Amino acid sequence: MKRVNKILSNVEFKSCLQTIENFERERIFCKHGLTHLLDVARISYILNLESGLNVPKEIIYATALLHDIGRYDQYMYNIPHNQAKNRIVNILSSCEYSTEEINTIVDAIQKHQKQSNQLKTLADILYKADKLSRLCFNCDAENRCYWNDDTKNKDLIL
Repeated sequence: MKRVNKILSNVEFKSCLQTIENFERERIFCKHGLTHLLDVARISYILNLESGLNVPKEIIYATALLHDIGRYDQYMYNIPHNQAKNRIVNILSSCEYSTEEINTIVDAIQKHQKQSNQLKTLADILYKADKLSRLCFNCDAENRCYWNDDTKNKDLIL
């Protein structure tokens, strides 16, 4: 997990994450800080194992850690967060990911907002893990959330 730790210590990653946390300081809904990113990574890894997809652990963690980093561009420049790929490419390149790995990660991040009922791709896993990481059943703002009731996690899913 050497390269994953490089992402966590990457100056651009840390700066973007701090900016996102500053923008979301007063947010009453789910936030997109490091706790969320690590929750998504862990759930993604479990889903990967359960589905037999066999995506390498470092790719799963890198994808999860970077899947919301585009919120920096969303908050600063009004660019949809799943489309802000230049920043992701810069971070991954500086952390020794290959071009093929970078393309895999960027593709999954760009597609992670498309719902799928099957776990056939890294994007499918990321989408499901992102949703499962949310604790709607324990949220004080659940009744004001813009997610429809079918999307909310009203029960712990095992």
